[in-house]
Amino acid sequence: MNRKLGRGFGLLWTAATVSGLGDGVTQVAGPLLAVSITRSPTLIAGLMVAQQLPWMLLALPTGAMVDRVDRRLAMASASIARAVALGVLAAMVLAGHASMPVLYGIFFVVGCAGLVYENASTAVLPALVDRSGLERANGRLQSATTLARSLIAQPLGAWLFALAAWVPFLLDASGLALVAALVAALPAFVNAAPAQGHRPTLRASMLEGVRWLLGNRLLRTLALTVAISDVGLGAVFAVFVLVARVRLGVGPLGYGLLLAATAVGGIVGGLLAVRVVSAIGPGWVLRAEMIVEILTYLGLALTRSAIVAAILLALLGMHLVMFSTVGASLRQSLAPPNMLGRVHGAYRLASNGGMLAGAALGGLISTHFGLAAPFWLGFTAMTAVSVAVWGTLNNRDIRTARQS
Repeated sequence: MNRKLGRGFGLLWTAATVSGLGDGVTQVAGPLLAVSITRSPTLIAGLMVAQQLPWMLLALPTGAMVDRVDRRLAMASASIARAVALGVLAAMVLAGHASMPVLYGIFFVVGCAGLVYENASTAVLPALVDRSGLERANGRLQSATTLARSLIAQPLGAWLFALAAWVPFLLDASGLALVAALVAALPAFVNAAPAQGHRPTLRASMLEGVRWLLGNRLLRTLALTVAISDVGLGAVFAVFVLVARVRLGVGPLGYGLLLAATAVGGIVGGLLAVRVVSAIGPGWVLRAEMIVEILTYLGLALTRSAIVAAILLALLGMHLVMFSTVGASLRQSLAPPNMLGRVHGAYRLASNGGMLAGAALGGLISTHFGLAAPFWLGFTAMTAVSVAVWGTLNNRDIRTARQS
């Protein structure tokens, strides 16, 4: 599957798959560990806040950094940092010293390293794949990561957590050591273009990336859409472990299987993305996916059936992967190669800012208005932004932007 896209893409694809497997195990084990410590929606939502906070603080500087350093080294170093942090968490859980402050601290460190890795990996892909193959490459990366992270790893993580709470974190740490070796073997040409003449300061580089994103009408609109969408997603998934336990009546394994249902949809979305874009165009794909998200939130707000919720989560997963595949391809094809890290950092500052706000709101409104409240928040936010951006996200403007 990866041979046609080249050896370099094969290494990146393998690293993404292994990383996704470890991420999925940790993503399900972390909330389960939090629930074993507290049942407070606000405190549990704080775990997602800790993960998203690095994007608010460091998205712009790391984006500028990966445009001026060895991107392979940045990815490898970030993987090693995550491995060490998760190894420490595994040891503390084994020793019986896990607490919410410990979880917040470890997940904050993992989030900081993760944003360096994501910025760098997004920036290297256009150096490995022709522009015409970006949507296919992004779709395959999304599908592989979703398959590993959710369909395989999250049920596995729930089972491993029940077996021994420290094991999922140690497994993730071990996989990240392999990821570091894989990305270090990427070809040298994936690095940022060398600076010509006077090199601007880091602050000036960050501002340049922000200005470029704000000056591009299409990507600016996409960033706004994703930021508001992520308010809903952050609110929902910050407390979803409680939704699964209390509202849907499932245990740890059931929680993992519900997340796996999201992965099934994501895999289908990643595999179909190129065909659907070819059939109806990227603009209509983005519009259709916004409608899917609105209807999914409505259904999840109304149901107490785990089976119905699983079906709706599969639709949500398909939407998220198809939307992000189109969005990533647009960023990679429109932004200048030597600015990809900064543009991606500015884009993710907006999107993860929405996720951070949503996570904080999710804990608060769940405490005061019940566990269905985050779904209603997502429904309202996505309906409003869909109306606002519908006219801009069209096939004609996207095709014109790509050709210019």
